[in-house]
Amino acid sequence: MNITEARKLFPHLDTDQIYFNHAAKGPWSSLVLNRINEYAQQRSGDKIENYQSFLKWDSGAKEKLGKILGTTADRLAWVDNVSNGLNILAQGLDLKAGDRIILNDIEFPSNIYPFLNLQKQGVEIDLIKSRNGIVDLEDIEKAITPKTKLISISLVQFLSGYRADVDAIGELCKRHRIIFSIDAIQGAGVVQIDVNKSKIDFLSGGTQKWLMSSQGLSYIYLSEELQNRINQKNVGWTSVNNAWNLLDYELTLKSSAERFQNGTVNALGVAIFDSMLDLFLNFEMQNVENKILANTNFFLEKLSQIGIKTILENVTEKNRAGIITFKHEDAKRIYDELEKKKIYSAVREGMIRFSPHFYNTNEEIEKVVKELGKIIEGR
Repeated sequence: MNITEARKLFPHLDTDQIYFNHAAKGPWSSLVLNRINEYAQQRSGDKIENYQSFLKWDSGAKEKLGKILGTTADRLAWVDNVSNGLNILAQGLDLKAGDRIILNDIEFPSNIYPFLNLQKQGVEIDLIKSRNGIVDLEDIEKAITPKTKLISISLVQFLSGYRADVDAIGELCKRHRIIFSIDAIQGAGVVQIDVNKSKIDFLSGGTQKWLMSSQGLSYIYLSEELQNRINQKNVGWTSVNNAWNLLDYELTLKSSAERFQNGTVNALGVAIFDSMLDLFLNFEMQNVENKILANTNFFLEKLSQIGIKTILENVTEKNRAGIITFKHEDAKRIYDELEKKKIYSAVREGMIRFSPHFYNTNEEIEKVVKELGKIIEGR
């Protein structure tokens, strides 16, 4: 599959809009629309009790997601959102008073509150201070103490777009016997991920942003070793081995990560996700990453030419991943004016944030930068 073929899958491209807000919510493609129609046709009469179709889409989605994350389907489980995914980790570790967790000060709250919640049982939080959108590896290492039990960080920061060196952090955690947790919602579908290579113990991500699927469906990955350490606080009827022996009441948890799926999951969301993952596998994640990085670099270059200083303009390519932000005192006005021209971005913390995907083009970027220059100049 090439870019031209990929672009034909997105109906919004026929409406003269430029969508650069994938870090918030991804657009739906014809792959998704076709699957929704198939699902609706079944549920409205063709096969109302379509459980067998769900099983097919469920196994397909996990197998495909496993390829994107560098793992196998049995290490994955569906959750409803990233926060609840991370709560499985936070609440399952039985940390004691005096144990420490390393976070940083530019994380999205989903990767903060589940761990701050442990302070009531005496767990200490070490909050690393970022430097101009960067979470420095040396600062992480300096924060480690003999009591450090876990480090959690976003693969890509939602605001600055900084891409963490997860290989180096993973090696650091391995050396110090620290659990390594990743919030991957701004990284999956953007850059290649290999949980084994990066020594990631736990990962939580969502499907609605760069993966361009639906809200209300997220996922977790955890290693078998970590799963054996977690004291699972919540269980349900689908957590057990013999789930369909309904009156046995034998609480023997599944050996796979699916034990954390306590009941009915977002079946339509799974069906949609299964269809959308085909695009990433057909285009290939290496090509997705290369194109997103090329778009990022081109965007940074064009913004620099009109005098806009972006947060990560001096950061090397290995720490970039699709999000481009800049501060401006009139950020909301700029956002509003761009929207009037059918150019979609985001405003976060007084910053304009652009997040182009792999199917976006240089021509679209040039048009956005040209319009942005006019707005800032007041023309």
